[in-house]
Amino acid sequence: MTQQRPTLAQVRRWPPTTNVEDAALALGVSRATLYNAIAVGISPVETITVSHRLKVLTASLVRVLEGRRTEAA
Repeated sequence: MTQQRPTLAQVRRWPPTTNVEDAALALGVSRATLYNAIAVGISPVETITVSHRLKVLTASLVRVLEGRRTEAA
């Protein structure tokens, strides 16, 4: 069973960071695709590491979903 893709309005209500799996779902890609994009430096979203876990900045995800470019890190 697949999860339903969240709406932009729902993503805007998420906490400041989210996991890669949820961000991938919002972007409409697989988690493997997003992890690979992050690993090779071509991810459309900004990430940070928190307690050895990779987290996606929700504000960055919202900008991408709105069709705006994320600022370069």
